[in-house]
Amino acid sequence: MKTTIALFAILLLTTSCSVFGSLTSITTIKPNESFVLGNNEHGTFKVKLKNLSNHDLKIIMAPISGGTHSPITVRPNETTTVKAESNTALIIENNSNEAASVDLYVTGDTGLSMGYNK
Repeated sequence: MKTTIALFAILLLTTSCSVFGSLTSITTIKPNESFVLGNNEHGTFKVKLKNLSNHDLKIIMAPISGGTHSPITVRPNETTTVKAESNTALIIENNSNEAASVDLYVTGDTGLSMGYNK
């Protein structure tokens, strides 16, 4: 009985903390802007992203200490999965003159900042 209660308490604790869970979002990015996910201190996370737009999007890794690397082009209706290292932001660039939409499914550390850049 004590083991069952202890396991229940651990399960409740880990599922109630948003640090290691999941989140889903359909996010709109204005023309010639970027959406930045994780521009703060955090652990690793993984993003499954589907481009719901009619044009290409670019994904770039950006360590919060500086620099960028690993650009990926995501074509319309294409789905890709990207793993971000600790303290590395994921930038989704919309270099089109039309708004873009992405379907995001994030797992791992979900204590991530989210914002837009022009």
